[in-house]
Amino acid sequence: MRSTATTTLRDDSYIGGRWVTSTAPERCRVIDPATEEVIGEVPAGSAADIDLAVVAARSAFDDWAARSPGDRATMLAGLGPMIDEAAGELIDLIVAEEGVPFTWARDVHLGRLAVNVAALPALAEQMPPPDGIGQSLIVREPAGVVGSISPWNYPLGFLTKVLPALIAGCTVVIKPSELTPFSVYRMTELIDRLGLPTGVFNVVVGTGPVAGAALAAHPGIDMCSFTGSVRAGQQVLVALAANVTRPVLELGGKSAAIVLDGAPFEQAVRGTLWNCYMNNGQVCGAQTRLLVPRGRQDEAAQIAADAARAYVPGPPADPATMLGPVANAHQHQAVLAYIRSGIDEGATLVCGGPDRPSGLDRGYFVQPTVFSDVDQDMTIAQHEIFGPVLSIIGYTDEDHAVRIANNSQYGLSGAVWAATDEEAVRVARRMRTGQVQINGATFNPLAPFGGVKQSGHGRELGKFGLEEFLEVKSIQL
Repeated sequence: MRSTATTTLRDDSYIGGRWVTSTAPERCRVIDPATEEVIGEVPAGSAADIDLAVVAARSAFDDWAARSPGDRATMLAGLGPMIDEAAGELIDLIVAEEGVPFTWARDVHLGRLAVNVAALPALAEQMPPPDGIGQSLIVREPAGVVGSISPWNYPLGFLTKVLPALIAGCTVVIKPSELTPFSVYRMTELIDRLGLPTGVFNVVVGTGPVAGAALAAHPGIDMCSFTGSVRAGQQVLVALAANVTRPVLELGGKSAAIVLDGAPFEQAVRGTLWNCYMNNGQVCGAQTRLLVPRGRQDEAAQIAADAARAYVPGPPADPATMLGPVANAHQHQAVLAYIRSGIDEGATLVCGGPDRPSGLDRGYFVQPTVFSDVDQDMTIAQHEIFGPVLSIIGYTDEDHAVRIANNSQYGLSGAVWAATDEEAVRVARRMRTGQVQINGATFNPLAPFGGVKQSGHGRELGKFGLEEFLEVKSIQL
């Protein structure tokens, strides 16, 4: 990277196996959300940049698709040791550009990614073999050139899309967020060292309305994998429709955690609060609605308030910090507006609120906030806030709890806490959502991840994520 005393400047994208100066005249500033200081500039991207990248990916497709999954996995597996070697630098970049706590960047942003990279050889072995139905031979083939648009909240999460696509035999063009680009630049430099064939892997940094829109609308891509907001996802779908391009969408969430009678109550409340506040509350699958028996709302509120005191907002680079700032000024204002709406609509503010945290005069910091006595139709119960804000909602019986959980435009994740796993699974099967966590079970980065309703469709991770990048062909014998 080319650096001055205070900023990192990039004017290039990675296209056709080399760094190419962007044709976009505009530049995007990268802001440290903990200090509100400019830490760099990157290109805004252009339709011409996207076109060059798609052409490169198209020219590389036939040769890459003809290789075996094992050969492709062998080439990609070398990324694991490189990530280990560069882990400290990658963590520092994520902390600086997004403001997530150091430990979260280390354990989740890098830690879960390491699991996915380590699983590549096994993933290649899970490629569905040819099958037969009657006189027909059924084969799976790479979908083609994949356009991938990734969000700012997990900048290196693009690899959870790209690695399975590459294993499947697709070539890729990635459009990362211009808000958190430097960790992606560094990861791209590592991938360049793998020696992949020219054009297999391409990265164009730019804005969604320009570079992202050009990628989604490009007739040279065969499918588009998008992660982001519902509104942006709708715009992507409109662009894809012009060429009937196949989508995979992972959009927003407003996940509910149901705590049943007999569950370990304090553990459930504390566990849900942790899940709500992880990554500074900026996780699409965060459990932001806590559903408890109506008569125990006050108890839940007290436990949540006690737990929230540990989440003292502070410098994200400090290993002791559990809650950093939200990622940008727009998000900061949006979260504060949601908190004010909760107060205005009559929810009980248990802790936190819209005021700046004590002692923090700069940065996009939000107080760890808990609301109780929340009605299921309030704004804070229906909208994805994407910040450290928990809503406690009371229910009368199990059926009522399930109805509240399903009363959402979203369906990405959720949780059930119960006396037994069997009871929890029974309730989980009634929830309209893509995945459910039972009694605090840990996230499985190899299990399928994705949603229903306006949380999108299609799946990421593991063999289900791999199969999204395959087309089925029937050959009649």
